[in-house]
Amino acid sequence: MLKDNDQGLEAAAGANLPSNAVWEDWPGNDDAASKQPWRERLKAEIPSMLDRRPPEALAPQVPAGEKGAREGAPKKSFTRRPMFSAVGAILIAAAMGAGYLEWDYARHFESTDDAFIAARQIAIAPKVAGYVVDVPVTDNEHVPAGGVIARIDDRDYRVALDQANAQVAAAEAAIKNIDAQIAVQQGQITANEAQVEQVQAGLVFAEQQAGRYEELARKGSGSIQNAQQYSSQLRQQQAGVKAMKAGLNVAERQITALKAQRINAEANLAQAIAQRNQAQLNLSYTTVSAAEPGRVANLTAAAGEFAQAGATLTMFVPDEIWVTANFKEIQLDAMRPGQTVSLRIDAYPEREIYGHVASIQPGSGTAFSLLPAQNATGNYVKVVQRVPVKIVIDNPPTDVTLGPGMSVAPSVRVNPEPSLYERLTSSLDFVWRQP
Repeated sequence: MLKDNDQGLEAAAGANLPSNAVWEDWPGNDDAASKQPWRERLKAEIPSMLDRRPPEALAPQVPAGEKGAREGAPKKSFTRRPMFSAVGAILIAAAMGAGYLEWDYARHFESTDDAFIAARQIAIAPKVAGYVVDVPVTDNEHVPAGGVIARIDDRDYRVALDQANAQVAAAEAAIKNIDAQIAVQQGQITANEAQVEQVQAGLVFAEQQAGRYEELARKGSGSIQNAQQYSSQLRQQQAGVKAMKAGLNVAERQITALKAQRINAEANLAQAIAQRNQAQLNLSYTTVSAAEPGRVANLTAAAGEFAQAGATLTMFVPDEIWVTANFKEIQLDAMRPGQTVSLRIDAYPEREIYGHVASIQPGSGTAFSLLPAQNATGNYVKVVQRVPVKIVIDNPPTDVTLGPGMSVAPSVRVNPEPSLYERLTSSLDFVWRQP
């Protein structure tokens, strides 16, 4: 026991002594008390030495052998806790399985965020000039097919239409007049034909008389005077027949001239009708309407302004819209028209909207740009190109507004085969529905 205490004192004193210190270097060892055995003096000085020790020296001292044993002892690990090890292994396996399911499901799709809603927006402009008297629509209003967008003062165009109608009536009257002349001329021709028949009958009698009296004069039974008289009547009758036939010919030619005049009159009528139709069209153009259903955008027309022909009154966005998705060219290997597409519109992320691939542009976007890239000059760095793909929306929402330029994130199903995740969910659903 005394030996142990001496070792403790030595340890306590050693905590306050410098290394390599000896008893002869102890302060004040030159007095008489220093002649005492050093152990005895250490026992006497130890209380004051303990007061000067640092706090870490007051900690209980561990023997060197025991301390080494503690430091060399292995720490506790999860191998000594099987429950934590099993739970960790299950979680790791579940994470790996979920990751594989996600990878297997994702490889059935091709997605991009470089996609926008597109439409063939058009400018609505009048075909005739005039003052705008009414604009029955407002900004962003939906207009059905044939809906009125603006009205132009139509009084001048109604006057022009009345003039055209009058010209048509005059042309029709001219044709009727020519028809009447033709009818009269036909009657004259009939009369001339009767007269020709009459004089031809007289010519026959005159020929007979002239022949008879000429025979009598030759036999001496008649006078030469009578023979000459009837011979002259015969020539007169022949001349009368020629005159009648000439008159008949003139009457017939007059019919030809009247028919030519009628053709000219018909041409004038056609021209008048065309002018009337143009006047009717101009009158109809005073009402500016939508050719198809859509929405009014950027309306600039106002009542009272003078609208020039061809000047834009408003922009118009038809209801027929689609999505233009710019996929990378390395994503087009399995993409075909008709494949199903799920669409997520940034403005309405909660909506489930679907569509299908309508067509793939035969060329990259840069090939049809205003300034296409010239890769044949200078240094060349290969860059993955993007190709526009047209996607038609199958179930466009009717309670919200969709317009050109809105961002869309499409996902095209390029592999129709069900993924492992889909097969598992289908099996679980089948089991769940079993009674």
